[in-house]
Amino acid sequence: MNKPSIQDPTMPNETLLDLVCLSEQDTAAFAARLAAHLETGSLVALTGDLGAGKSTLARAFIRARLEDDEAEVPSPTFTLVQTYDAPDGTEVWHADLYRLTDPEEVYELGLDEARDDAICLIEWPDRMPESWWQDALEITLEIGDAGARQLSLRGDKTRWSKLVAEVAA
Repeated sequence: MNKPSIQDPTMPNETLLDLVCLSEQDTAAFAARLAAHLETGSLVALTGDLGAGKSTLARAFIRARLEDDEAEVPSPTFTLVQTYDAPDGTEVWHADLYRLTDPEEVYELGLDEARDDAICLIEWPDRMPESWWQDALEITLEIGDAGARQLSLRGDKTRWSKLVAEVAA
């Protein structure tokens, strides 16, 4: 099971938004709003138990960014990383770090190079080096009643408050 929060205790991370998605369509709509506003160089840390909806949110984000609702977006569970080229020239990296045993293994995947030049969606971010968490937007997903998903967005208020206001609308 992953850590409840990946925040660096030295950083002023705080809860920026809590919301409930009643269906997979609600989660996809949230992911599309996020995709419309997230910029290159952004690291999104997706946390939550198995089955909480991390991959569902990531797939919906990628399809929205690709502007293709039918795009094939396989899970990176076995490949560890999948990359996508969006029409606007942005590269999106989707990583699933569940199988990593050492945080230093992320460097073998090229994620350190992608951090500045792409949008990185990281599942199981507790398996990456702690220094990477400082600038991340953390989205924690929890299974609620009747299949609903509770989403909590955390991060540095200075860095993320404008984005959160745009996706909350």
